[in-house]
Amino acid sequence: MKNGFVYILTNFNKTVLYVGVTSNLEQRLQEHRQLSERASKFAAKYKCKYLIYYEKHQTISDAILREKQLKNWHREWKLNLIREINPDFEDLSESL
Repeated sequence: MKNGFVYILTNFNKTVLYVGVTSNLEQRLQEHRQLSERASKFAAKYKCKYLIYYEKHQTISDAILREKQLKNWHREWKLNLIREINPDFEDLSESL
């Protein structure tokens, strides 16, 4: 079985949050960095290409369930979750 990842991206000014899911985080980040609408129209429109949070799950199904949960969260809850592991909202893509 493939692992799954839930991730949160933001834009340069850190004003927009985008929650996504993938089985290949590095490849997906490349697609977002190209600001491709194939990756996400929303992420491309708001230039969300900075990885500020991610979780690894045993299966893609688990990751999809978590993504749905996070998408229903209030913005402040998401910000608190991000601050737990990344208080400065640094781009985590270099650490992959």
